[in-house]
Amino acid sequence: MARTLAVVNQKGGVGKTTTAVNLAAGLALAERRTLLVDLDPQGNATTGLGVDKATLERTIYNVLLEGATIAEATKPTMLPFLHLVPSDIDLVGAEIELVSLDNREGRLKQALSAVAHAYDYVIVDCPPSLGLLTLNALAAADSALVPLQCEYYAMEGLAHIIKTIGLVHERLNPSLKVEGVVLTMFDGRTSLAGQVRAEAQRYLGDQVMTTIIPRNIRLSEAPSHGKPIMLYDLKSAGSTAYLDLAREVISHG
Repeated sequence: MARTLAVVNQKGGVGKTTTAVNLAAGLALAERRTLLVDLDPQGNATTGLGVDKATLERTIYNVLLEGATIAEATKPTMLPFLHLVPSDIDLVGAEIELVSLDNREGRLKQALSAVAHAYDYVIVDCPPSLGLLTLNALAAADSALVPLQCEYYAMEGLAHIIKTIGLVHERLNPSLKVEGVVLTMFDGRTSLAGQVRAEAQRYLGDQVMTTIIPRNIRLSEAPSHGKPIMLYDLKSAGSTAYLDLAREVISHG
């Protein structure tokens, strides 16, 4: 049965999609059967894996709103062990359309249950908000992975998302836990980055992942080439970090 991880943070620009794409790729390179679900209307995880959104026949929108199956929407990628359920701009209206539907917070969980036997890991890239799409991801997930950018307002946002995960645990998904908080865009040359790391470790203890994702230009370049970092520059610091993160997630299993 698949382990489902929601990559979640209500703030944009924290490395959430970069983490979802490259963690999924790292798991796939470790020969774990992995499904990446792009639940963000921006569809950045879709283009980050080289999928042309103009050619899509079915997306996660069709799964959540129109009864398509996950299998019908799944696309292959450049990595044999990695599949993608893509997203496009149609998903923008899903938050409003879901409101009036039965089981509105549980539709992703229901859809994923049909393919849980086919994968070792399901990684869900959430939108940068705490609406119904993110609630669907958290209701379906075994755990939540929270990317935390090493910048001034990071801890304020972190407290909010940890509280939300706790509420979902209480009301929708009793098995949901925090997989960990992963520090992203870390620049060891600045005192601020070290302060954020120390504050996160003081607040969350061992819930802070051992792996730290550095600020790395190759990580920024890879999505424009439609490739995860391992296929764009395997020897880069960003590639090494996400392979380490994949190993750390596997060790938690």
